[in-house]
Amino acid sequence: MGVALTRSAQWTAAGYGTGTLEITPLNEEILKEIIVFVEHFTYKYPQEAKFVFVEPLEWNTDLKPSAFQSGYFFSETTVESQEVDKNGQPLLFLSVPKIKVRSFGQLACLLFIAKDTKLKEAQACIEGNRDPVVKILGSEFGEMKEDSIALNILNKIKADDDHENEIKMKIAILLKELDLHLLNHTLKYISLQISLNPVTVKKDIELLQSFSGKGEKTVLESIEYTSDYEFSNGCRAPPWRQIHGEMCYVLVKPHDVEVLCITCSTEGVFLNGGKTDDEGDIDYERKSEVYKDLVTLLKEKSAIFSENMSKQVSFIEKQIKEKEAVSGKVITSSDRPKKNEISFVKTHMAKRLEPSLNWRTKVDFKIHKSSAKDSQEEKHGRLEKTRPSLSHGKVQLHKTVDKIEETISESSSESEEDEGQPDHRQEANADLPSEYWQIQKLVKYLKGGNQTATVIALCSMKDFNLAQETCQLAIRDVGGLEVLINLLDTDEVKCKIGSLKILKEISHNPQIRRNIVDLGGLPIMVSILDSSYKSLKCLAAETIANVAKFKRARRAVRQHGGINKLVALLDCAQNSTEPAQSSLYETRDVEVARCGALALWSCSKSHSNKEAIRKAGGIPLLAQLLKTSHENMLIPVVGTLQECASEENYRAAIKAEKIIENLVKNLNSENEQLQEHCAMAIYQCAEDEETRDLVRLHGGLKPLANLLNNTKNKELLAAVTGAIWKCSISKENVIKFREYKAIETLVGLLTDQPEEVLVNVVGALGECCQEHENRVIVRRCGGIQPLVNLLVGINQALLVNVTKAVGACAVEPESMAIIDRLDGVRLLWSLLKNPHPDVKASAAWALCPCIENAKDAGEMVRSFVGGLELIVNLLKSDNKEVLVSICAAITNIAKDQENLAVITDHGVVPLLSKLANTNNDKLRRHLAEAVSRCCMWGRNRVAFGEHRAVAPLVPTAQALYQLSEDADNCITMHENGAVKLLLDMVGSPDQELQEAAAGCISNIRRLALATEKARYS
Repeated sequence: MGVALTRSAQWTAAGYGTGTLEITPLNEEILKEIIVFVEHFTYKYPQEAKFVFVEPLEWNTDLKPSAFQSGYFFSETTVESQEVDKNGQPLLFLSVPKIKVRSFGQLACLLFIAKDTKLKEAQACIEGNRDPVVKILGSEFGEMKEDSIALNILNKIKADDDHENEIKMKIAILLKELDLHLLNHTLKYISLQISLNPVTVKKDIELLQSFSGKGEKTVLESIEYTSDYEFSNGCRAPPWRQIHGEMCYVLVKPHDVEVLCITCSTEGVFLNGGKTDDEGDIDYERKSEVYKDLVTLLKEKSAIFSENMSKQVSFIEKQIKEKEAVSGKVITSSDRPKKNEISFVKTHMAKRLEPSLNWRTKVDFKIHKSSAKDSQEEKHGRLEKTRPSLSHGKVQLHKTVDKIEETISESSSESEEDEGQPDHRQEANADLPSEYWQIQKLVKYLKGGNQTATVIALCSMKDFNLAQETCQLAIRDVGGLEVLINLLDTDEVKCKIGSLKILKEISHNPQIRRNIVDLGGLPIMVSILDSSYKSLKCLAAETIANVAKFKRARRAVRQHGGINKLVALLDCAQNSTEPAQSSLYETRDVEVARCGALALWSCSKSHSNKEAIRKAGGIPLLAQLLKTSHENMLIPVVGTLQECASEENYRAAIKAEKIIENLVKNLNSENEQLQEHCAMAIYQCAEDEETRDLVRLHGGLKPLANLLNNTKNKELLAAVTGAIWKCSISKENVIKFREYKAIETLVGLLTDQPEEVLVNVVGALGECCQEHENRVIVRRCGGIQPLVNLLVGINQALLVNVTKAVGACAVEPESMAIIDRLDGVRLLWSLLKNPHPDVKASAAWALCPCIENAKDAGEMVRSFVGGLELIVNLLKSDNKEVLVSICAAITNIAKDQENLAVITDHGVVPLLSKLANTNNDKLRRHLAEAVSRCCMWGRNRVAFGEHRAVAPLVPTAQALYQLSEDADNCITMHENGAVKLLLDMVGSPDQELQEAAAGCISNIRRLALATEKARYS
């Protein structure tokens, strides 16, 4: 961590040892990664989290003592943690404003308490502890060199077998891994940023100078360097500033603001402190955020500059348009405007500015030469931005710069996946590979050649490596996409096939996909699906599958009738003359069906498209195709079913078509991708009880349990654990999972797994632990501690599941003792402050068995400072499930007389009384129990009457009285503890309630006497 803070973090003063962290995006990224490391440390490494630092980490904090609640002793100015070291010293001590922390566990708790200010706390901690490794582990670890760290650690372990030393060694390794992660993350972050160089900055300044001067139409009054001396590398900054990436300093005088002194560095441009009054030196301290270039900064600081700059850009565009209209061809280098003007316009348009900006007439991209194979491996799938066609006017742009930026920003936001990605151009002033020019020549033949020449050009173009971005750029740069799409609208089949083969290859590129939609390519491809030529259908469907990766494309397919046509492609069996499914796959008909399924898979990510597929009769056809044994067919078919199974209508249809049997069958496939999609489909469908039974009856539980052992493929593991979770809702399935030893395997997955896996694993354990045998297995396998450790997370779904699992385990007194020892009850209580209602409700339900089974429950509850007040205040919630769970918790809390007295003082009676008029049966039940318990203190019975809580309860007692006339109902009431509650109601001041309760008790008693008499007679 020390290396990353030294080399990567940006400090306000040069060198190491002074200054503070600058407020930059890079520093923010580093701090966020450190926060994530600390927050996850407690439940990933519970033993190491308890390790006491050699020296405390000290810094000044803005946190107030009142922010610390349970687990801490606090006064107005100090806070001490209840957790102490072996000498009895607290692991966290706050004496406003200085705080000292001595363990990772307390650091994690502190970040949880800090909430929205955790970034500020992390920054203060780093600034106050410039060498944290030494403070955590000792000075000997600060002296270890990078090359010898592993050897030194091994030597120390051999020399000392002490357990504490082993933990210290492990922490050293973890901190070293964090250090490397921060360095790699920093490099990755920096590589994505725009990097300036002296040549680019010089050209920008020269061009701005040419547009500057006196007059209303100029963009600036003046712009000049602070130094006339230029070094051999093109920089004008002093050498000792060049090592920080700074290149030059310029003084800019806009028309409407004061003189700006700007630093131009490799990472961008920013305002500095200006020239000092005494000696005229530059104050190098950064005074603004970092901008990507000069024009962006000046647009932000000067309204007149922004307005006049837009006018200049529009004027240049108009000149080029006129010249192009006269020549009727691509403008050559002799025809184009000055090089600086073109460079300027290219550099300062918005990142997404791209369609047909015809001022850029010279190809000045920068592509490093490499072999075709290397380029394919390294560049496949990357985003790129190309220069639009100058000779083809199909896409035109006659807007100002600001209007263009606004329009493109709006269009990008409607994409779900890739349409919002930036469109990248190649860099300028470098040679292009020969393939670039060859493809451009072929595109010219496509434009002007006859039918034979067109077919030959298409075949020649197909021979290039179209997965290489250089080849894709070449096609786009001279309007090749428009030509290829136009060829789809001809009557010549060979031209259509050739064009679709090329479009199919290049449409893997996200920006190419977007351009195909912009140019109206999808409606033409949809119309080709009606063709009598099966090869055309296949190619069109595969291309649609590639293009329909974002919302606008999927909508276009549906609006032009594409869903019905794609579903029709699935009906291959009826058109085939081959009887056997295995030979059927080899026919062209089945290949058409495969391509149709592939396109439907892409389209099925839209809710509207899912409904359209169902209405078009897609489910029976997909069910038929699911019977094939060929994986190339099965993967898109199961993928489509998996996407659609999120809809309730689909789940019913899947059950009706008996698809579950084939999904279970394919769980035994060797193909992991197919297994993953089958498991995900089962996960979606298993919300239904009948589906869960079908999975068991068809033998699907055993392969799911076996797939838990494949821990390397995390996507597959997430799908399998999700399917097991949903199947575990049925008790019969839980018995089978216990038989297959799945519960032990699930406990082993509680650590070192991604959150999407943990959510499902904990959810499955929560369902399994509803039975006594499984709770014993979880406890014996050591599952209680990792479950409690997960209570400190922030993932909402994970917290809901883990609270349910911990609550289920707490039913066992032995497990409850472990939970209490691990401070699990306090963690559950702290989750009542969580902003998400589902987490609050789940935590309250989990507290019920904890309170019920704790040895000294009353004292334990009172030990949580402010805990009882928090419980009572939650009765003001608007969420019904929160109210139900809190009423259940109050029922258990009120069993202790002292706690009942405390919650009475906090106003539990009027708050419960307000809920008496509810129509929610579940809330009524637990509310009645809570009211019954609270009546045991003081004059609470009278208070409930004063707050009008009695009248709404009368119908309940009267209903019970009428139901008690039946003998079976009397038995049910007695078994569920109704007698004790009815006895409390007999003491009510309301006469009707008294009579109903007494009558009900009378009927129950008569039945009991009759039973006794029958037994002895």
